[in-house]
Amino acid sequence: MATKEKIKEVLETTEDHEKFNEIVLFNDDVNTFDHVIQTLVDACNHTYEQAEQCSLLVHYKGKCTVKTGPYDDLKPRCSKLLQAGLSAEII
Repeated sequence: MATKEKIKEVLETTEDHEKFNEIVLFNDDVNTFDHVIQTLVDACNHTYEQAEQCSLLVHYKGKCTVKTGPYDDLKPRCSKLLQAGLSAEII
């Protein structure tokens, strides 16, 4: 692959990535680990292990990106997180 083609491929990948948003989950002192994990499994289609890791990151770091994608896909997922009493936003 020529250098010019590689650069074009990187730019296209970067442009595609820029169209994505993120759901960021924030720490709180209210919800249990089990509730957060189950909600991530249900709302974001995480595996149990992935949800557990995200919950630990949120607990120790204060926040964690739990899902990336197009805004139209993230909006209902974020709404489910909020309805479950979690603190999340789309950025």
